[in-house]
Amino acid sequence: MKRNFKIIAVVLLMAVAACSFTTKKFNDPNKDKLLIDLITYVLNQGHYDAKDINDSFSANVYDDYLESLDPSKRFLYASDVKEFEAYKNQIDDEIKNKNIEFFNLTYTRLNKRMEEARDLYKQILSEPFDFYENEKINTDYDSLEYVSSKEEMRKRWKEQLKFNALITFHDLKQDQERKKEEDEDYEMKSDAELEKEARESTRKNIDRYFDFTDDLERKDYFSVYINAIVEEFDPHTFYFAPQDKDRFDIAMSGKLEGIGARLIKDSDNITITEVISGGPAWRSDQIGEGDVILKVKQEDEEEAVSIVGMRLDDAVDLIKGPKDTKVTLTVRKKVMGNIEDITLTRDVIEIEETYAKASMVEKEDKKFGVINLPRFYFDMEDYAKRNAASDIKKDIIELKKEGMQGLVLDLRNNGGGSLRTVVDIAGMFIEEGPIVQVKSNGQRKEVLKDEDPQVLWDGPLVILVNELSASASEILAAAMQDYKRAIIIGSKQTYGKGTVQNLIDLNRWLRNNDMGDMGALKVTTQKFYRVNGGSTQLEGVKSDVVVPDRYSFVDIGEKDQENPLPWDKIDAADYEIWNGYVGFEEAISASKERMNENAQLKLIEENARWVKSQSEDTSYPLNYTEYATQAKIDKEKAKEFDAIKDYKTNLTYYSLPYEQKLFTTDTVLKEKRQRWHENLSKDVYIEEALNVLADMKMNNITRNKLVDSKSEKRVKN
Repeated sequence: MKRNFKIIAVVLLMAVAACSFTTKKFNDPNKDKLLIDLITYVLNQGHYDAKDINDSFSANVYDDYLESLDPSKRFLYASDVKEFEAYKNQIDDEIKNKNIEFFNLTYTRLNKRMEEARDLYKQILSEPFDFYENEKINTDYDSLEYVSSKEEMRKRWKEQLKFNALITFHDLKQDQERKKEEDEDYEMKSDAELEKEARESTRKNIDRYFDFTDDLERKDYFSVYINAIVEEFDPHTFYFAPQDKDRFDIAMSGKLEGIGARLIKDSDNITITEVISGGPAWRSDQIGEGDVILKVKQEDEEEAVSIVGMRLDDAVDLIKGPKDTKVTLTVRKKVMGNIEDITLTRDVIEIEETYAKASMVEKEDKKFGVINLPRFYFDMEDYAKRNAASDIKKDIIELKKEGMQGLVLDLRNNGGGSLRTVVDIAGMFIEEGPIVQVKSNGQRKEVLKDEDPQVLWDGPLVILVNELSASASEILAAAMQDYKRAIIIGSKQTYGKGTVQNLIDLNRWLRNNDMGDMGALKVTTQKFYRVNGGSTQLEGVKSDVVVPDRYSFVDIGEKDQENPLPWDKIDAADYEIWNGYVGFEEAISASKERMNENAQLKLIEENARWVKSQSEDTSYPLNYTEYATQAKIDKEKAKEFDAIKDYKTNLTYYSLPYEQKLFTTDTVLKEKRQRWHENLSKDVYIEEALNVLADMKMNNITRNKLVDSKSEKRVKN
């Protein structure tokens, strides 16, 4: 396996080197122009399916960029768009000539229109709404035309604000009617008072939106423009500005260096919304949810810096920092309102929600293990550190100690991650063999193999997937399906992302860079294929046992994105089907029969269809009587689906001993695991996975031969 990764690494390194030492010079003193020149060069050199940057490309970028600037069409006028259209077929020329005239025009105009809208919404919300007029609002923004006058713009804003206020007004009326039923002495407010409350609530929400946009800088909008360009190549090619690159690294590794607190900006305040278990803030026991950070002082500086009114990203940059450095926060406490200086020593914080978690459950005198894997994480600087494969290995070993007789690997909602961890994890379930095939444009395919004959878990295996299981999840599920090593239960098909991206540091192309950090570009460089030769691109992995879920009728797959790469097929790899089971197909058939008769799944499917129909309705009344009538109908219909969340399996899940020891000091982790176990006990999909495990019979003769074969190999070696 390592040999294959070295080959791929050498190929990629050669490609990078070829670009890095190109004779092309990137020395434009304008950072924005330099960035466009740099990115388009990298795309043309390194993308799997590089596009011609021509008029057609330009028109597509134009449409996508305009939609991203003003998706609800409440800022720009038809006259603005008419002016912009002069550039519709010129963006390709601007890219080639490092010209950003179109961006400068749109950025300046949008800012002007947003200032006008700021005054407009305040004027509208200064006057009461009449909720008994016969009006409607169309929320299908794609079908709307841009407005032609200030009167039309005012009407559009008024409809949206009135709709927002109407929803709140309705909720307030329902709430006080309920209170009146509970307490006859409750003093009900008039409609006029409730309307004013609803309008004020709407104003605060819109204020927050404009507070957020106030924090956006020119570079933020330029990133939007850049991504309108790069996403024309495919949906997964993406430009990361420097701060976005940091967030990506955190998402991939599950680690960050700082104090261990999540923050939001509310008006001018930087407020703590969560203290991350195990981090410095949590260990100090001096900071809590709702506390407001006023100032930040570094250990090597005399003066503290006020962060009141500061951009959230800039405040976060001041607060986070390298491990073992100190930072002093001036905090206004939520409870007493007193102001305190709190000094914390920064540390590496592991975001527990990113990592695999395991549980045991007993069903009909059999013990089963459940492992949930949110993503295929790894440390981008050192693979030897904590990663998904090492955690899965640890959990399987611990589950086996507890007498596990079957394993459920839950990959639902797992969006992917490291290709290498997939190969390492797959190797735990088969003796040896290919796991995935990878092909670069114009290059021979490479086969990534598990070359370790040891099988960590040779018992029954079920993998759960859904429409949001993507990329690396699909590789693992596909490999286990092709080997007939596991039964796949889930959606009709998974997400359908069969491409590989590499993150390229844009700074490496620049000599003597004094322009600052240029960020990074995530580029689609390869496609991967199943060992049977088929691509998962667009088609995903089709489950052995198809079960409906809440996403069944929602367009969320790769095929529903813009500019996806096509499906294709290559030659199959050389692999042998797992022969450790008896009655494999019978277990699948039995599951299908159970699922076809399962009342809970029928209800889930009906609910998914209803939710789909609700989402397709884009016309809403602005008349309270009509709105309340429809809301009542919807509420009654929703009650029919209450049984979904009330479903119980009467199964009890418990954590492994090593984790139970942690609960004595980490009550937050204990609470999170209890919540997870409660959800598992209501999960019809996990319940069926356990039924399938119980049905999967092992070929003990083959397993004994396998053990003997391994012993022979160890002796020979």
